[in-house]
Amino acid sequence: MTQFFKCSAQILAITALSFGLAACGKSEDKTAGQKLDSAISQTQQAAENVGSKIEDGAVKAGDATANALDKAGEKVSNAADAAGNKIEEGAAKAGAALDDAGITAQVKTDLIKAPEISALQINVDTKAGAVTLSGTVPTDAIKTQAGDIAKAAKGVTSVNNNLTVKAG
Repeated sequence: MTQFFKCSAQILAITALSFGLAACGKSEDKTAGQKLDSAISQTQQAAENVGSKIEDGAVKAGDATANALDKAGEKVSNAADAAGNKIEEGAAKAGAALDDAGITAQVKTDLIKAPEISALQINVDTKAGAVTLSGTVPTDAIKTQAGDIAKAAKGVTSVNNNLTVKAG
């Protein structure tokens, strides 16, 4: 970009000098020195104009760059916020899954500790703290006892006792 401005300034300076020298060929009462001084003065003025235009262009380019950087910064900030939110959501889901797995393990352990219950016949599933018991048990009393054991586990919000009673 700087090379472009330098070339533009040189072309303008040469053009102004050419016009100035061409003016020397007109029939006026000026001496050759006066004509050359006039051409140099015009060239200097043209160079100052080019410099001013280059300066204005540089200011505009700087402003445009600053605006672009501000917008890019906002986009990066928004992307970081979105990524942070997704990480938090993922962590919450992972935490909930770990909590559910812990609840399932606790209920299964407590069922194994009960000597009259065959824990291998009972499936325990947990979702968002809600425990679902399924499988078969030999009596209504054991079905009720399994439900009570599940309700007593830490973190359980509800129990769906879908155990089937089959004497066997």
